[in-house]
Amino acid sequence: MKDEMQEFSERMAQRADQVDMALAKLLDARLRGDEIARPDTLLAAMRHGVLNGGKRLRPFLLLETAELLGGDQEAALRVAAATECLHCYSLIHDDLPAMDDDSLRRGLPTVHVAFDEATAILAGDALLTMAFEIIAAPQTELAAGLKSELVLALAQASGLGGMAGGQALDLQAEKYPPDEAGIITLQSMKTGALIRFACEAGAILSGSNPTDRECMKRFGEAVGLAFQLADDLLDVTSDSQSMGKATGKDTGRGKGTLVALHGADWARTQLSGLVSEASSLLSPYGERARILLDAAQFVANRKH
Repeated sequence: MKDEMQEFSERMAQRADQVDMALAKLLDARLRGDEIARPDTLLAAMRHGVLNGGKRLRPFLLLETAELLGGDQEAALRVAAATECLHCYSLIHDDLPAMDDDSLRRGLPTVHVAFDEATAILAGDALLTMAFEIIAAPQTELAAGLKSELVLALAQASGLGGMAGGQALDLQAEKYPPDEAGIITLQSMKTGALIRFACEAGAILSGSNPTDRECMKRFGEAVGLAFQLADDLLDVTSDSQSMGKATGKDTGRGKGTLVALHGADWARTQLSGLVSEASSLLSPYGERARILLDAAQFVANRKH
C-alpha cells in the first residue's frame, strides 16, 4: 500500500508533467500561430532556462489551491505556466556574474554559461514579459477582472516590493549583513513573495471570497518562510551534487541567514512550527486540503 508521501510525490510529478507540457508548447514558436519573428538563439536560451527539470513547486501550489477552491483547471494551468516563466526568469538573472555568479542550476550549466551573459539577460527579460502575456491572452479563459487582479498581484510579487527588491537587499547584504528582522524581510521578498502569489492566485482565479483568499495568502507566506529556511539549512548540510547548484555560497560571501544566527536545531524547530501553522490555516477545509498540507511538509523536510 502506498504511503501518504509517496502518493504526494506521484501527484507532484504528474503536475510537473502537466506544467512541462504547457511550457513546452508556449515556448515553441511553431505553435504560436502568428508571423512575429522570434530569434532562434534567444528562444533556445529561454527553453534552456525553463525546460530543465525542477520540481515546479509554485505551479503545483497554484494548481492545487485552485482545485481546492473550485477554479477552472485549464485557466489555472496557464497561470501556473506564467508563474513558472517568471520564476525561471528570476533564476536566470540571479545566476549572472553580476548577481550570485552561479555556473550550475538544476544540475545543468546556467544560461549565461550555456550561451552568454547578454543572451541570458534577454532570455530573462523575455520570460518576465511572457508571464504577463500568458495571463492576459485570450487563451486564458478568465473574466477580465480576474486577469487584472492576477496581473496586479504578480507585478507586486515580482517587482520593487517583491523579488527584485529582495534581490537588491540580498546583494546589499554582502557588504552590510542584516539583522534578524532584515533577513526575514529580505527572504520574504526574494523567495516568499512568488510562493505567496502562487497560493493566492489559485484563490483569485477561482473567484474566491476574501476569507479564502486571505487564508491561501497566509498559507503561502508560511510555505515561503519554510522554503527559504529549509534552503538555508540545506546550504550548510548538503552538497552541490545533491542540490544541483552550488552550496555554501552565503557563508563564503558573509551573508547572514537565520540558520547562521540560530543554528540547525533551531531551524528544524521553526520548520516544524511553520508546518503546524499551515495545518491550522487549512483546517477549515478538512481532508480536501490534505495535498496542500503534504506540500508544506514536503517543503519543510526536503533533502534537495
